[in-house]
Amino acid sequence: MLRNGLKYLLFGAAVPHVLSSVLQPTPPMGFNNWAALMCGLNESVFVETAHAMVNNGLLAAGYNRINLDDCWSTMNRAANGSMQWDTEKFPHGLPWLTTYLKKLGFEPGIYTDAGNLSCGGYPGAYGYEELDAQTFASWGFTYLKLDGCNMPTGTEAEYKAVYGKWHYLVQNVSSHAANLTDWYDVMSWVPKFGQLARHSRDSLVFNSTLYWPDITGWDSVMFNYGQEVRLARFQKPGYFNDPDFLNVDHFDYSLEEKKSHFAIWASLSAPLIISAWIPEFAAEEIEYLTNKDIIAVDQDPLALQATLASQDGTFDVLTKNLANGDRLLTVINRGYKTASYSVSFSRIGIDSLPGVKVKDLWTGGTNYARKQVTATNISSHGTAVLRLSPLGGGECEVIPTGMIFNTFSLTTLTTTHGRVSWSNSTGADGQVWQTREDGTIRSIVDKKLCLTELSGGKIVLENCVEKDSQKWDYYYSGNLQSRSSYNCLTEATNEAVITADCMYEDNTQVFGLPSGVEICEG
Repeated sequence: MLRNGLKYLLFGAAVPHVLSSVLQPTPPMGFNNWAALMCGLNESVFVETAHAMVNNGLLAAGYNRINLDDCWSTMNRAANGSMQWDTEKFPHGLPWLTTYLKKLGFEPGIYTDAGNLSCGGYPGAYGYEELDAQTFASWGFTYLKLDGCNMPTGTEAEYKAVYGKWHYLVQNVSSHAANLTDWYDVMSWVPKFGQLARHSRDSLVFNSTLYWPDITGWDSVMFNYGQEVRLARFQKPGYFNDPDFLNVDHFDYSLEEKKSHFAIWASLSAPLIISAWIPEFAAEEIEYLTNKDIIAVDQDPLALQATLASQDGTFDVLTKNLANGDRLLTVINRGYKTASYSVSFSRIGIDSLPGVKVKDLWTGGTNYARKQVTATNISSHGTAVLRLSPLGGGECEVIPTGMIFNTFSLTTLTTTHGRVSWSNSTGADGQVWQTREDGTIRSIVDKKLCLTELSGGKIVLENCVEKDSQKWDYYYSGNLQSRSSYNCLTEATNEAVITADCMYEDNTQVFGLPSGVEICEG
């Protein structure tokens, strides 16, 4: 069933204005009630939340969407087939609420389900798509979360047909922006139909342990983050991978974990949708959620998702380019004690630079670095977010650099003593690779050696000599294809690195590469 993989799709933009070429050029920011209140939504929740967001600076910081989730309707449609809001929950009506929210400066959003029933058992939109699109537009909603429960058959073909229909409707009935709710098979079409898609579990809600025993808040963040790092190749302006809500006030987070949650999502250029009781936020929560420098990373026009430069079990290092030519360095401390961590320029992909200015995006403080950048005193479960700029101005000269890993097995392309294999991530230099414009792939251990395909599909490192057997093309499918044989890099048994006939979405041939590498269609 597709529902087990892709969670939902979101459509969003202004209604009823003419569409621009990209409906949602940067990830949305705002509020959704689900993780905090689930079906306990009503008119006062959204009115009080909106006023709190105006007063505490969240709206001014960019959190301008307020979205209703499931359970807003009656249990049955009206006699004419149209959806009806629950008048006990929304006594003034939803048109009144959208008008009220817009006057305060917000864009209102609503929830529906592509199937016969919503996940909560309320009427779904299956068979009523055009009527519901017209209804939501007439009520003043500008954003639609389209969930994926209770489809008649649950096949991929059915999902594709239904989501495709919604995509047509929101472009021709109203200019909604949309969030689509297996994995790689569907990702060939999901970005064409929606602006966001979620592939992970729900962020923890307050009864999470009823269906997800022994889970902690940090586990939840790390699980969803771990799903998203496999999907960076799909993200671009107008389409965003969605690791789910910022459940800021969940009881099972430390302050450092809350800040990491926000910082990691921003590094991924993920949607920043808060699902928590905002009127009671503490000053320290407002302070980090309105951090302008980190929000700017999230909203960067390139919309790149930061990717893994290295991972050693304690520290995850992620990097990406920013639109003004700066380089982002994010370091996550998964460990249980405060520690510092240094990252070489080579791992960051900027080894041609003599030095950089380093801005700590938490404190605003700056310093200068040569040859390596050190993130100092990162708390347990804390995250350092550093913005690197070339000395003297201009843009960083960057070679996309980082891990090449199997998105199924999570083993990493590794060179040890000249041998190439697949192995678990250790954070060693032999697991960090440059992906150059000429198509070559080089270990930072020795940049004169290129990943080379020999006859019979064996893979070795040899001196770079500008031949097709040393050049590779990366595809949205996750395949890494040799320009010589047109076969694809493959994880074989016993850690062997080979090429073999290219297969579509096969677990042995789908790889994550560093952010910024050129990605081919097809």
